[in-house]
Amino acid sequence: MSRSSLPAAAALIACALAGMAWSADKIPAYVAAAVADKTRPEADTQRDADRKPAATLAFAGITPGQSVAELIPGGGYYTRLLSVVVGPKGKVYALAPLKRPDAAPDAPEPAARLQPIVEDAHYANVAVSSIRVASATLPQNVDAVWTSLNYHDFHNVKDLDVVAFDKAAFAALKPGGSFIVIDHAAEAGSGLRDTGTLHRIDEAAVKQEVESAGFKLEAESDLLRNKDDAHTDKVFDSAVRGHTDQFLLRFRKPQ
Repeated sequence: MSRSSLPAAAALIACALAGMAWSADKIPAYVAAAVADKTRPEADTQRDADRKPAATLAFAGITPGQSVAELIPGGGYYTRLLSVVVGPKGKVYALAPLKRPDAAPDAPEPAARLQPIVEDAHYANVAVSSIRVASATLPQNVDAVWTSLNYHDFHNVKDLDVVAFDKAAFAALKPGGSFIVIDHAAEAGSGLRDTGTLHRIDEAAVKQEVESAGFKLEAESDLLRNKDDAHTDKVFDSAVRGHTDQFLLRFRKPQ
C-alpha cells in the first residue's frame, strides 16, 4: 500500500469499526432509559426488535442537552426517544410535512399524528411544526439533523432540489454537528430508480448527495441490515414490511 493511500484506508477502517462497535451492548445509560421509558406506546415498543433503537441511538451519538431537528417524524417513534435522550435541557424540533396536494380533503395534516406528544407534559421539550418540504426553513444552530426511512421520499417531492435540501441541513447544524440518515436499501447501483416505486434508495446515491452538500461520512453501521431482503419488494408489502434491509449513516459537518 502506498503512503498516500494510508489515510483513506484508515478512514475506511474507522467507519467499519464504528459500525461494529455499536452492534455490541455498550449502550449509554440515558439511551437505555429512553428505550425503557414506560410512557412509550405499545405500538412503538412492539417495533423495537426490528428497529433496534438502543443501538441505533448509541451509534448516532446524540447526548443529553443537545438540540435535534427531526425531519418527517411520522407517528413519533423516534420523536419520543429523542426527547428523553436529550432531556429537559435539550430540544427536539419535529418537522412534519404539509398534507399532500392529492390527499383527500378531509385527510388530517401529518402533524396531527404527533398531537399525543404535544399534549403530553413528559415530552415538553418537543416542538412540532409543519413545513413545506420543497422550501423548508430548518431550525438553526442545532446539534443534529435526523431522518429515518424518509430520505428516499425527498426525491418524490415536486420541485425539491435534494442537494439544496441537504445544504439547508448543513447550514442548520452547528460546526461539528451530525446528520443521521436511516433508509430502506435499494439494489446496489440502482441510484434513484426505486424512490417512487419501491420507496427504496441506493445507499451510494445518498452518500454522494449528502457529501456533495459539504458533509463528511463519519461512520456507517450494519445494525439494521437484512441480507434476506432481495430489494425487489415495495417496503409496504407484507413480505418485507418492518423487515427491510436498511442502511444507517452518520455524516458530520466539519468543525
